[in-house]
Order: sequence, then C-alpha cells, then structure tokens
Amino acid sequence: MTTFQDVPLDDEEFHYDVSSPDVIKVSARSRSTAVAGAIAGVIRQHDFAEVQAIGAGAVNQAVKALAIARGYLERDAIDIVCTPYFTEVDIDGNERTAVRFRVEPRLDAVKH
Repeated sequence: MTTFQDVPLDDEEFHYDVSSPDVIKVSARSRSTAVAGAIAGVIRQHDFAEVQAIGAGAVNQAVKALAIARGYLERDAIDIVCTPYFTEVDIDGNERTAVRFRVEPRLDAVKH
C-alpha cells in the first residue's frame, strides 16, 4: 500500500516532491492555483492524486483547485474525473470528518 504524507498548502510558497503520491491537504487559506499545480504534477507523475479537505472553506478551495488543475492538464490532453468520499481523520486526538477526492485521468475521454 502507498504511504501518504502531509503536504502543507498555506498561502506561503511550498515545494512539492512528486516522486511519491501524497495526500494533498487543503485548508481554507490554501491558494487554489498552488494546490492545482500540485494536483497536476502528481497526476502527470503517478496517474492519480488524493486531495483532502476539512471544513466548508477548505472544500471550496479544493474544488476550485480541481477545476484549475483540469485546465492545466488539458494542455497535456489529460481529462480528469474526481470521486469524492468521506473519511475519518485524527487531529490532535479528535476524530474529524474530511472530504477526500480521488482524482484520476478519464479513461474513455478522447481529446481533439
């Protein structure tokens, strides 16, 4: 099984290593363009990505990032699909519900 690691995506610049697929954790303060770049890089490298958000603001930023990433990947003739699901995560001993998006290339898409 793949090991996922934390990726801080705050308003500050960050460096993202695409050598292993990580869960891309999005906060309400994350820059959607930076998150989109991380999603696109992971898709190009690994053919899938996992994006996680907790709270309405974070989910909003994640959805915007997914839409932007779709535009970034269009240049490479890659169309993506996103499958949302709930997952429980432990934060400082408290169990929280997160929304996670499994992002994969659309297999039946033919780009013109």
